[in-house]
Amino acid sequence: MSSITDALYELKYNPFEYGPYLASFYTHLDNAEHNLLLAQLVIPLCSHPIYSLKLLNSNKRSTIWSVFDDRTKLYDLQERIDEFQALTEQSIQYCLINDWLSIDEQLLSLGKGDGVDSIFIPQKSAEKLGRLFSGHSVVEIYAFLGVKPR
Repeated sequence: MSSITDALYELKYNPFEYGPYLASFYTHLDNAEHNLLLAQLVIPLCSHPIYSLKLLNSNKRSTIWSVFDDRTKLYDLQERIDEFQALTEQSIQYCLINDWLSIDEQLLSLGKGDGVDSIFIPQKSAEKLGRLFSGHSVVEIYAFLGVKPR
């Protein structure tokens, strides 16, 4: 029975599905130094049953304080970050292989890649999350959400 459960989990949560989320997030993220640490937040927040809808319904005037106003609903965010760690790493590798993202080793940052031939389907919730996090420091974002990077 566990092998069926594992297979269904692998079908739903795989790097081919969530790679475009990371690519969409980083193409819309501006002014964030050491933003590689933010990758851990993308999949847990964009796949969260409540916050994925709040992100989709947010507008240009929305802030991280208005979208994540009730932080009691984020009670399981640290567990989600830990659980999706391997998926996040695989999704980053998938994005790098397809040239959707590029990495700057000196600044520990991810950014838009050079892949003009390789097109992904933009994910609106991830794009809006990138806009929300723009201009905020990594430390500020993690402190606000009440989680620790791993």
